[in-house]
Amino acid sequence: MTTSENWQRSSYSGSGDGNNCVEIAPSPTHTAIRDSKHPTHGPLSFPAPAFSAFVEALKSGSPPASR
Repeated sequence: MTTSENWQRSSYSGSGDGNNCVEIAPSPTHTAIRDSKHPTHGPLSFPAPAFSAFVEALKSGSPPASR
């Protein structure tokens, strides 16, 4: 379960009001993601290792390995 204190906004939130971004709420076992424009909509939740692999793939510019 995530609470409002867990959510972290992306540093790439865009210009103006900064609403063009995603927010994440990490926990030891999962990472939740939501759209900052619609925070009351249900977030997506991923196992922490899968989310870490996804972020590393984005940083390297290569697709994540399929499982």
